[in-house]
Amino acid sequence: MRKEILVSVDMDETRAAVLEDGELVEISVERPVHQRVVGNIYKGRVENVLPGMQAAFVDIGLERNSFLYVDDAVPGKGEMDEHWVSPAPTPPAKALTIKDVVRPGQEIIVQVAKEPIGTKGARVTRHITLPGRFLVLMPNVDYVGVSRRIAEEKERERLKQLAAKVKPAGMGLIVRTIAEGASEAELTADVQFLQRLWERISSRAAGAPSPSILHRDLGLVHRIVRDWFDDSVTTLWIDDREEYDRALDILEIHAPALKDRLKLYTRTDESLFDFYGVEMEIEKALKKRVWLKSGGYLVIDQTEALTAIDVNTGKFVGTTNLADTVFKTNLEAAKEIARQLRLRDIGGIIIIDFIDMEIHEHRQKVIKALEEELKRDRTRANVLGLTQLGLVEMTRKKSRQNLDEAMMRGCTYCDGRGKILSEETMARRVRNEIRRILKQSSSEALLMEVHPSVAALLIGPGGAHLKELERELGKTIYVRGNSEVHLEQYNLKVLGTRAEVEERALPVRVGQLLEVKVDEAHVTNTSDGIARIDGYVLDIDGAGELVGRKVTVEIIKAFRTYAKARLVGTGQNG
Repeated sequence: MRKEILVSVDMDETRAAVLEDGELVEISVERPVHQRVVGNIYKGRVENVLPGMQAAFVDIGLERNSFLYVDDAVPGKGEMDEHWVSPAPTPPAKALTIKDVVRPGQEIIVQVAKEPIGTKGARVTRHITLPGRFLVLMPNVDYVGVSRRIAEEKERERLKQLAAKVKPAGMGLIVRTIAEGASEAELTADVQFLQRLWERISSRAAGAPSPSILHRDLGLVHRIVRDWFDDSVTTLWIDDREEYDRALDILEIHAPALKDRLKLYTRTDESLFDFYGVEMEIEKALKKRVWLKSGGYLVIDQTEALTAIDVNTGKFVGTTNLADTVFKTNLEAAKEIARQLRLRDIGGIIIIDFIDMEIHEHRQKVIKALEEELKRDRTRANVLGLTQLGLVEMTRKKSRQNLDEAMMRGCTYCDGRGKILSEETMARRVRNEIRRILKQSSSEALLMEVHPSVAALLIGPGGAHLKELERELGKTIYVRGNSEVHLEQYNLKVLGTRAEVEERALPVRVGQLLEVKVDEAHVTNTSDGIARIDGYVLDIDGAGELVGRKVTVEIIKAFRTYAKARLVGTGQNG
C-alpha cells in the first residue's frame, strides 16, 4: 500500500491529509484561533466537587471549566503525599469517591484528554502521559506496556525487555507502534528526552500560580513527524519552506533514515491539495450523501448523541439475484464506512443500518469486512455486533472536533436548523480562488466581494493577511465586504489594471459625507472612534467618546482597508 502525507500551511490554518493508494482517508485542521489543547498540561484549581456525578470541575484557564471524572482523578504517586488529604484511613481503590480524592480550592496538575466540544468543557486527567517518538512516559505509575498494534510476539517481548531496562525508576513506559525494530540506543535517547521534559514541567509547577499552563503539546507539523511519519509512509509533502526546514531538523534528531522521504512542494500553478484532488474530497466529506462506485450510497447523519449511517442500493441493480445485489452493496459500503469514519473523524456511538440480508453468512462477512478496514484506523474503534433490529452497533474514540465541527458552524440563515461553512473555511477558499485567478491572469489587480465577516478574515489585523497574500502573488488585491452576499458565496467584481480596480474598489471617496454609527473606540488611539461600512473601517478623529451614537463624518483620506474621517455633526444614541 502506498501511503502519502500532505501538509498545507497557510497564514491562518495548517491542514494535513493522509492518502492510502491515492485515496484520502484522514484530514486534520489546526487554526491558531482554535488552538488544540489535547495533551497540554496545566496547573489547575478545583472549583467545585459534584458527588452526584462523581466528578469535579477544574479551572485551567480556558473559557469553560474542565471536567475531571473520579477514575481520572486518583492522583499519581508524585502528588499523593503533597495534595491528598483524607481524615479517614485510605479507602480501597474501588470505594474511592470524588470527595475522597479532590476538594474545592485544591491545586492539582492535570492533562487535557479530550478537547472542549460544543458546550462541554475539556476533559482532563491526573494520569499524565508524555509521548516521544518511540515511547510514552508515564511519570506517576510504575508500568511497562507495548502497543497492541505490534503483533509479532518475539518483537513484543524484545521491546518490553528493552523498555524495562531503560525505564526510569518509579516511572512507567509504553512502547509505541512506531518503535517496532528500534534499537536500545534509540529508546534510551527517547526516554532521556522525556525525563528532562518532565523535570522541566515539575519545576514550573512548583512556582506557577493556578490556573496556568505548564506544557503545551506540539503543533500539527511536529506531531505528524513524531506520530505519523514512519517506514509505512512513502512520502511526506510540505508546501511551506519554513515548516519543511523545521521538519527536516526534527528528522535529523529522531529518524535521519526518513529524511529522503520528506519533500518540499514548490509548484506555483496548482496548490498541493488541488494537485492531489484533496480539496474535492473534503467537499464530498462535508455532505450527508456519499456515493459508492457501484451506484449505491450512504447517508450519514451526525447528531449530538450518536451518528446514524444508512446504506442504500441507489442506482445499483445487480446482475443475478436480490441477495447477491444486497450483499455486494453492503460489502462495498462496509469499506467506505470505515474510510468515512476516519476521514470525518466521527467518534462516539455509531449505528449502521445495512440493507437487510437474509443469509447469515453474508451478515458475518460484512461485519468482518468492516472490522478489517477499521484495523487501519489509528483511533480505537469497537464493533459490538448486530442488534435485534438488525442494526450494527459500534463505538469509536472521540477526543476532538470532527471534520464537520471543525469546518462548519450552525446556519444563521435558517435559525440553526442546518449548517453552513465557517468564516475561516470560506476565507481560505476565497484566498485559494484569488491565488488561482491571479496566477492564471496577467492582470495587475482584482476586486473580490464577500460577506463582511469573511472580508475581515481575508484582510486580517491592520491588513496583515492581505499584505502577505500580495507579497506572495506580486499583485494588488482588493477585498470588499457586502452584507447582501451569502456567507458561502464570493463574487469577482473587477480584474484589470490597478487603477481600474481601485476606482471600483473603495466604498467611499475623499470629500464624501456619511452618517454612520460609532461601533467602538480605536484600540491604540482611544480618542478616535471606529465605524464600519460592510467591514470597511472608518477611523474617525475625536469620536472615541461617541460609541453607540450616530454621527455625520467627512472622508478625508481613503485607503484600501480603511479610511480616515472627521466629525461634521453628531446625532442621537443608537
